[in-house]
Amino acid sequence: MNRTALIRFALVIAAFAPCARADDVARTPVTDPRPLMFAALQASDGQAHGVLIGDVAEAITKRFSASSPIYIDVSTEKRYAQPGCARLKVSFWQDGVNLPGAAAPRRQTVEFGINYCLDGRPPGSLS
Repeated sequence: MNRTALIRFALVIAAFAPCARADDVARTPVTDPRPLMFAALQASDGQAHGVLIGDVAEAITKRFSASSPIYIDVSTEKRYAQPGCARLKVSFWQDGVNLPGAAAPRRQTVEFGINYCLDGRPPGSLS
């Protein structure tokens, strides 16, 4: 099976798989964090959880010889007056990451905050 066919096969399987699990949380397979950001904006608890799939995820995992997939957690820090808009915290994390010069593999986390709305743009006001 060539690389393109293998990737397509993995995406089809991921689309029909119920959800990956980490830390006992249901996770949606995604190729980028935007679907999770939209889900968090619409969720009553303001949260969404996923696992990154695709070429980028494979390349990062391979490069750092990581022992787990790349997980994504999105949580709502503040809802704004403008409907469908909030301050989101987006966290990417992976276990068993081998960083150059590190004594042992470890969990690596990258977090950022973003003001985001359901239309994909930032809110008009932060109140």
